[in-house]
Amino acid sequence: MAELDKYYAPKELLGVRSIAVGVGVIGTLAWAVGTYFSPEQGLRSWLLGFIFWTGLTIGGLGILMLQYLTGGAWGIAIRRIVEACSRTLPLIIVLFVPLAIGVGMHKFMEFTHLPPDDHAVLHRGVFMAPWFWIVRSGIYFVLFGIMIHLLNKWSAAQDKTEDLAASERLLEICSKFSGPTMVIYALVVTFAVVDWVMFLDPHWFSTIWGLLFVAGWALSCFAFSIILLSWLATKAPMDGVVTKRHFHDLGKLMLALVMVWAYFNFSQFLIIWSGNIPEETGWFITRMKGAWGWMGAALIIFHFAFPFLILLQQDFKRQTKRLATLGVFILVMRLIDMFYQIAPTPRLTEGIEKGAFIVSWMDVVAPIAIGGLWLWFFIGEYMKRPIVPVKDPFYERCVSHGRAH
Repeated sequence: MAELDKYYAPKELLGVRSIAVGVGVIGTLAWAVGTYFSPEQGLRSWLLGFIFWTGLTIGGLGILMLQYLTGGAWGIAIRRIVEACSRTLPLIIVLFVPLAIGVGMHKFMEFTHLPPDDHAVLHRGVFMAPWFWIVRSGIYFVLFGIMIHLLNKWSAAQDKTEDLAASERLLEICSKFSGPTMVIYALVVTFAVVDWVMFLDPHWFSTIWGLLFVAGWALSCFAFSIILLSWLATKAPMDGVVTKRHFHDLGKLMLALVMVWAYFNFSQFLIIWSGNIPEETGWFITRMKGAWGWMGAALIIFHFAFPFLILLQQDFKRQTKRLATLGVFILVMRLIDMFYQIAPTPRLTEGIEKGAFIVSWMDVVAPIAIGGLWLWFFIGEYMKRPIVPVKDPFYERCVSHGRAH
């Protein structure tokens, strides 16, 4: 069996980790000062960063289960990346605290200020209570935590196996667990994003909302995994594992998720447009006017059309650095997409019209601050274990797959 000590991440990541935590701490302090003077804007900006980076954590969990269900060399190559992404959940819970405090103190989100006779409150009852919003979020974190703990526990146990039969048993456990759990995962993600994002506009609803985030968060995590893997591919030990063929596979999956994201967004628009119900159409009408309309058009072009056309080219998916550059571009568009979802929603601050185009400096600082802290925590988790599952029964097949013609 392979010697695990040879398969740990290169030490250069420690330097990146130090920079990340510095950026994270400085950015958080700057955000805290801004929030003191403008609490609602600060919390909205924090939510933007929280939703974006939580996408890598929860998206990593989804991709991990998907890989156990489908198999394939692509999953072996990025398994330890998505596992480390998922293990950042403790930090995500800590980062959620400012949002919970904001909702608990009625400083954030319109539903915390709705009168008792509002039709949304009358129909949803205790579901609209701020304290229950916080309790539900805690339940989501517990459910995600159970999934993450078990899958990572079994993966770590696989590294300690001494024979093929034991490794196969653990792989079978992970696969059987991931089947029904994937359904639970999709439901929990749906409930979570309804509470965390859709509740910004409590009078609007969409039945496809959860799937938008399931696909979008998976796309974010794939883009991040490709970026990191392209950097590792030139260094030991990953230079002896991954090849252009692995990147080609990952590029095809990223193309699929770009199309799925676009399909879900178009489906949501088509369903609401054809229904033509005032409670539903207002969300799109706001985002089709002025600067929001231009941003929506930019998302169609640069979040879908551009990466779609680029990723259709087979040779491009085999060019590691170019594929990683596209991954960075997609992550930027993912952040803009989250801003497009969050920023036009109603505000509590008096004198600001619903749907007003407002871009705060904290909308830039908060995602950077959370990103620095998230990368610091992620790198720490990633360096704790071998960066490839060398005891997995299909590991050798993954390596040989990359060298096939």
